[in-house]
Amino acid sequence: MTKPELQDNNYVNREISWLQFNARVLQEASDEKNVPLIERLRFLGIFSNNLDEFFKVRYATVKRIVDAGKGGKNALGGIKAKELLEIITQIVIKQQSKSLEILSTIHQRLEDENIYIIDETQIDKAQHDFIKKYFLTHVSSALVTIILNDSIVLPNLKDSGAYLAVRMVMSNDERQFALIEIPKTFNRFVELPKEGEKSYLIMIDDLLRHCLSDIFNIFDYKSISAHMIKITRDGELDFESDLSKSFIEKISDSVKHRQIGEPVRFVYDKTIDKETLEYLMTKMGIDDTDSIIPGGRYHNRRDYMGFPSLGRNDLLYDKIEALPIKGLSLEASIFEAIKQKDYLLQAPYQTFSYVVKFLREAALDPNVKTIKITIYRLAQISHIASSLINAAVNGKSVTVSIELRARFDEQANIDYAQQMEDEGVNLVFGVAGLKVHSKMCVIEREEGKKLKRYGFISTGNFNESTAKIYTDYTLFTSDQRILKDVNKIFSFFETNYKIFTYKHLITSPHYTQKAIFKLIDAEIESAKNGDLGCIRLKMNSISSYKMIDKLYEASRAGVKIQMIVRGICCLIPGIKGMSENIEVISVVDKFLEHSRVYIFGNNGNSKIYISSADWMTRNIDNRVEVSCPIYDEDIKQEIIETFNISWSDNVKARLLGESQENNYRINDNEKVRSQFAMYDYYLKKLEG
Repeated sequence: MTKPELQDNNYVNREISWLQFNARVLQEASDEKNVPLIERLRFLGIFSNNLDEFFKVRYATVKRIVDAGKGGKNALGGIKAKELLEIITQIVIKQQSKSLEILSTIHQRLEDENIYIIDETQIDKAQHDFIKKYFLTHVSSALVTIILNDSIVLPNLKDSGAYLAVRMVMSNDERQFALIEIPKTFNRFVELPKEGEKSYLIMIDDLLRHCLSDIFNIFDYKSISAHMIKITRDGELDFESDLSKSFIEKISDSVKHRQIGEPVRFVYDKTIDKETLEYLMTKMGIDDTDSIIPGGRYHNRRDYMGFPSLGRNDLLYDKIEALPIKGLSLEASIFEAIKQKDYLLQAPYQTFSYVVKFLREAALDPNVKTIKITIYRLAQISHIASSLINAAVNGKSVTVSIELRARFDEQANIDYAQQMEDEGVNLVFGVAGLKVHSKMCVIEREEGKKLKRYGFISTGNFNESTAKIYTDYTLFTSDQRILKDVNKIFSFFETNYKIFTYKHLITSPHYTQKAIFKLIDAEIESAKNGDLGCIRLKMNSISSYKMIDKLYEASRAGVKIQMIVRGICCLIPGIKGMSENIEVISVVDKFLEHSRVYIFGNNGNSKIYISSADWMTRNIDNRVEVSCPIYDEDIKQEIIETFNISWSDNVKARLLGESQENNYRINDNEKVRSQFAMYDYYLKKLEG
């Protein structure tokens, strides 16, 4: 791949950096040594799902710049918008080709394990009978089939929906075209009856191909063929200015409108005949200004995320049992424990049940008077939401700041918001122009004649499902200094024309950059004085040029900087005279690295923060974010030790640098796979 262009040789373009992150996900799908076979298929699904969201959001944003006739060079890392679209398309075509090679290899390995994914040409008599019955009983009634002709306007095809484009050559040699929508109500993979030790599956696409004669039995055709197509639409939400509509109604209408947004990518089976392709593109109004990507026989490979286990635990990651936290019991009062000291939870290694237990206890405790919490993404079945409703039913004053604009989770949040509102929960819809991305909760409990606060602050969402696969820290505390600041943030939600000051928390949008710069300046001063200036950062992404430039300044002053960045990294480490004191790795593995941690050396007395914020412009300037100081010495040590484990990874760590090649870190040290070592760390901590 051609080396990405850099703005003034200082930054990697954000979109290109993101594509290189997704290439790391694709590496997981190709890792025969360390990733079980079915998990490799699921990583292919994650790669595809990521790419869908990238086109809906980032590609669509760049395309809007092009359509508006703007160059966008300054905002896009020194690359003109039109040129960037072409670069993206070329990178994606190469990655798609690579993913097909990986998929072919995985299919061969599956067959070695007696697992066969067959197509419509490989069906035997017994399978034919099963498929016919399955089609007639389950699939036929759920199909949406669109017959096309010149006089009918093509309905808007669904965003990211997969369709079979059908071409019939009629008995009079005329052509008849049709589209079959692949039903989303079924698992993409249909399990067929086993034959001895052999497991067989057929994709719903091929099941439909096998049943084309049943679907189109009223047509007199000589030949019939079907090829898959897929369209991705602009995922940006456009809000109406109708003052008569509530905020919930506006968001809900906007989510529905997303299904008919402008197309930004058209993917098709490269074996489709030219006549069908041209007909469809004309019918859909797609031209050469859109991203047109030839692909394989199957699209929507995100469905591989749900590839069935088939009872083959030997082809899956071993399930881990989330551990308890020493000193914190699910069978006793969490408030009483937190009253004595702070506790730190790191999911998924330790059980998220403590968060639910905290809220359930608050809902039942007669002395708890108020509960305030921010919500960004909830689980499909949320015990968090039911606990808050339970609290409201029990007469507590419950305030929930719920972010209805959480990308692609808008509808789920709307549904929960309406449910909570119906049960008496006081809903706050954030701040105009700002997303509320902070993760925090504070309760007030009557103790004697005073109100005492208890709460928790997290790096991740209060979501039971993602807590099983995302790594995140949650701090439980009764530190009144911290919780007083948390309470002020909720006051800001209610009266956001007033800017509050905070003594302990670092908050966006008003204070994060200034506060972080001050911390970095202290390390620069240490280095200039001959002491050890040291900064260690863990985050999902860094793309803010201001934050990057400040780290470059620190590097030039001699500050040693270690960074663990999972996703976008526009910073270039290791450049002499600019960033030679900065090292960056990225860990992509079984769990999704999601925690944000900032560690500043402070001449041996480390200042440590956990945060909801990445170092992107949106997190610094356009969101409500919270970085929380760690004051408990034991917890500070725990965070340093767990950072050390992540930093020592030499199995799943990739070295990020100017080449953007995602090379694995290789050294002669003892092998450390940090996510597995992390679980062992907490297990020993529990036993010690």
